[in-house]
Amino acid sequence: MIEKLPFLAWPRRQTLTTLIFHRVLPAVDPLRPGEPDPARFERLMSFLAENFAVLPLPEAVERLARGALPRRACCITFDDGYADNLTVALPILEKYRLPATVFVATGYLDGGRMFNDAVIDAIARTRGNALDLRELDLGVHPLGTVEAKLAAISALLDRIKFSPPALRDEQVSAIVAATACGPLAADIMLTTAQLKELAGRGVEIGGHTVSHAILTALDDGEAFAEITQGKRRLEAIIGRPVSSFAYPNGKPGRDYAPRHVPMAQAAGFARAVSTAHGVGTAGCDIFQLPRFTPWGRAPLAWATRLQRNARGG
Repeated sequence: MIEKLPFLAWPRRQTLTTLIFHRVLPAVDPLRPGEPDPARFERLMSFLAENFAVLPLPEAVERLARGALPRRACCITFDDGYADNLTVALPILEKYRLPATVFVATGYLDGGRMFNDAVIDAIARTRGNALDLRELDLGVHPLGTVEAKLAAISALLDRIKFSPPALRDEQVSAIVAATACGPLAADIMLTTAQLKELAGRGVEIGGHTVSHAILTALDDGEAFAEITQGKRRLEAIIGRPVSSFAYPNGKPGRDYAPRHVPMAQAAGFARAVSTAHGVGTAGCDIFQLPRFTPWGRAPLAWATRLQRNARGG
């Protein structure tokens, strides 16, 4: 059932709300509490279809630039390139005729695994009530409850996510080995065939570097190579230009710096998104568009948070 809610406090100025998702899980996962399952995702998509003008990202940015956005304009984006974007999310998007952009880190296609997923899944499968990682200088972590596992995951990811890609991979491999969890599933990211299918079914494919490296952790040559090589591989796979880019992790000043913005332009992208809070407005930098992560389980909560984000609160 589509639910329509009042937007009494929505700004009168033109705004572009861009939503960030990563996965839509086949079932609820207590170690991924921020990721929706199909029922939760469908409630949100139904809500968006009724209450927002959902536009493809390229069209929305073009209309923003010329002052022609509809009221409550919105874009839907997914980061990283998970297989469930195709298998779980896309049928729901198609049901409500909602366009979307999927930003893909090409190094994880065809059997790869994001470093955060490797840590989460290794922790989930670890036996025992504690994980001793002192030999890796990563401490000792209780694992006796879901809350303890979530705390361990957060602490470990905070330690390793800013490492250069090669070092980060070594750290993740060492953590997985220490958990003795056995082989991890190799089918959570898109294959090249699935990527082609996404593009063929009308989903915009965007660049997200090769290895999802934090750009501020790299020298300029490495950062530019990550941006450009990811774009080129995507274009070779889908056979069309890739014009939108998402900065990995995406916090301005922390995850990417002002010097990385002209790199995205020089690589041939036409627009780029961050993870700064807020909305796109007239005259904003279309290479640093803000995005918003929806959370909560009820449409009224989403409406309240979306209004607050649009007002800058």
